[in-house]
Formats: sequence, C-alpha cells, structure tokens
Amino acid sequence: MTKLRPSAIPFLTILLAPQLHAQDATTRYQTACIGFYNLENLFDTIDSPDTDDKEFLPNSAKQWTSARYHEKLEHMARVIAEIATDIDPDGVRVLGVSEVENRGVLDDLVRVPTLAERGYRVVHKDSPDRRGVDVGLLYDPKHFTFLDQRSYVLSNPEDTAFRTRSQLLVKGVMDGDTIHVIVAHWPSRRGGEARSRPLRILAGQLGRHIVDSLLARDPEARIFYMGDLNDDPVDKSLRMGLGVVGDKRYATNGKMFDPMMDLYNKGIGSLAWRDSWNLFDQIAISPGAVAEGKDHFHYYGVRVFNQPYLRQNEGNFTGYPFRTFVGDNYMGGYSDHFPVYVVLVRPDGHVGTSY
Repeated sequence: MTKLRPSAIPFLTILLAPQLHAQDATTRYQTACIGFYNLENLFDTIDSPDTDDKEFLPNSAKQWTSARYHEKLEHMARVIAEIATDIDPDGVRVLGVSEVENRGVLDDLVRVPTLAERGYRVVHKDSPDRRGVDVGLLYDPKHFTFLDQRSYVLSNPEDTAFRTRSQLLVKGVMDGDTIHVIVAHWPSRRGGEARSRPLRILAGQLGRHIVDSLLARDPEARIFYMGDLNDDPVDKSLRMGLGVVGDKRYATNGKMFDPMMDLYNKGIGSLAWRDSWNLFDQIAISPGAVAEGKDHFHYYGVRVFNQPYLRQNEGNFTGYPFRTFVGDNYMGGYSDHFPVYVVLVRPDGHVGTSY
C-alpha cells in the first residue's frame, strides 16, 4: 500500500490579519468561524430498542465499552475546542456534526470539561435512519441566538422502505446577523459510487429545495449548507442537485458557492480512501453570504483542520485521518474525517475578534 505522508496533506493557511489590513488600511474587521465535523460513529453504550445499534455495545465485536465511549468524547471535545482558535479565541460559533446516535451523546459531549466553558448548546432531531445515525448542531450562545429548527426527511420514490439521515435546518442570529444553517449527511457509496449516485442526487435536490424555499422569502438570505455529502465538489449531486459553483463570481440567481471546489482541485481532502483523497465534507454558501457588505458577515476563507495529532503517523495508513476504528479494530484515534470550517468577516462593530 502506498503511504500518504503527513507532508503530503496540505494545511490551507490563511494569513488573515495582513490580508485584511491590505484590503483597507483604515478598516478593522470582525471574524466569525462556522464549521462541520463528522464524528465517526459517536454512539453511547446503551442498546436502543428503536434502532440497530448492536455494533456499538460492550458485548459487540467492537467492544464499545464505557471507557472507550468516554475516551471518544474527550477526543472529540479536544478537536472541537481547538478548531479555528488561531483565528478567533472563541473558536467556532456554530458547528454542524454528523454520525451521532442521539441527543444524549451530544449533551455528553458539550459537558466534557474541555468544552464546558464554551457553554455550547445542542440542536438535534432523531432521523429515520435504521442505525440511528443523525446530524446535529452545536452553537455558542454567547454569539448565536437560536430561533427555529426544522427537519427534512429524504425519501426515495422508487423504494418506499428507504431510510436515511434527515437534513436539519437551523435558523438563528449570529452576532446580529440572521443566518440559516443546513446540516446534512448524504447517502453513502456503499454498493459502489455509480450504483448509489442517484440517492445522493436526490439528497442534493432536497437540499436545493430547502435553499430555494429560504431564498423565495428572502433573496439575500445568508445560508450555509454543510455536511458529509459522500461526494466531491465536482460530482453531479453537487453541481446538478444542490446547484453549486466553484467561483464566487458566479454565485448568482440562487447558485451556491462551494469554496471546497478550489481545495479539491489542489489535492486537499478531508478523508482518504485507497491511497487518494476525497473532500466529502463541504460548506456551500448562498449569494447573500458571499456578497461583501458593511453590515453583515461575508465569506473570506476556508480551511481543512488537519493538525498532526489528527493524522495516523505510522503503519500502512500513515497520513490518513487517525480514526477510532478500522473495521472492528480499535485504533483509539479521533475520526476518519477532518473537520472543515469557513472564515467570515465584516467591518468592525461591537462584537467579535477584530484585526
């Protein structure tokens, strides 16, 4: 097997302060960061009667014990606490998450001492996925006021028994700006990319429907569509389903700007498979959040958070994300995905970190 060296995994560095000053020597800018993280099967150890969670029980092949569960919580808390702190000491103000079993595991996560001082709050709704795998959202109440949530179920007209993760829409006010965050985890590539592709196209079309419904009420709505989409930015489900473009100049008439397109073209990924990188973890942005303005946050940059401790440093998978499990073998790592986040800026006001 070809090893992916840590040095081969680019860390996108944005030198924010100098560039912001270069834009306008007389203007100071506030920053805000929002992100997404696939937590790789954050399950509790309790057998749920409503879902098929037998893979993550103490007596399963994975031996998912309380000790392992709490180590997983500590690991996830460490990562979340560190995301974007080089940009803003408060870290991410909003974080979408996937591969969580229920609200309880998210409540446990935000109570871990590493995160507790942030005071993150949880938005979650159970989805119809048979394994009980859900998406959710964490937000910092010092910066984000929750207003509303809605869950959208993905159905398949050709298979009425089809069940998968719902898409979660959360509306809130982030430091004075009303934003809409959609968190998704599209159907996997199990059975092959081509065979499973129609399901991800359906997921993209559902996402497009949610975005269009928001834009119909407010054409300048600031919308962030994020998730593990199980496709790369160039795939049909993104281009034709969700309707993304890779150049923000063309983010007009409802087209979503996907900044991950540029990263993908540079060989940057958020997960590795068979000695190559994919960028399934994405954040697409509506025109209203791309357009620069004096009174609202707008897109500035994007990062894949791939610090050295999140990478496998030895063996056949050197350079891959340092994951919790490989099959049923416990690795004791973090996740098989790297987190991603976007940096937003606006001219200075009374809140946020300024440069």
